[in-house]
Amino acid sequence: MTGDDAATTDGGENRTPEEMDLDELREEIREIDRDIVELIARRTYVADTIARVKSAEGLPTTDEKQEVRVMERAGENADRFDVDANLVKAIFRLLIELNKVEQRENR
Repeated sequence: MTGDDAATTDGGENRTPEEMDLDELREEIREIDRDIVELIARRTYVADTIARVKSAEGLPTTDEKQEVRVMERAGENADRFDVDANLVKAIFRLLIELNKVEQRENR
């Protein structure tokens, strides 16, 4: 992590994760987990909106070309942030499948 990425403690001082105690690190994880869930909720909302547009326009639920683009973008972002691309792609496959199931159920 760079200095810009360092966590801020209650005292307002920037500290790297290595300088934080276990409780502070666990709090950081709790905040990140909340952010992940919030982002999933936002993504789901947008996907639901896309499903309504597809339905109104008579388009199919599945768009394989778009799914390929999403997976490519997921791999690129994984590389950018030095995260295992297979793990990131697996998460995105799950998100896509969940959205498709919901879209089919709501038609």
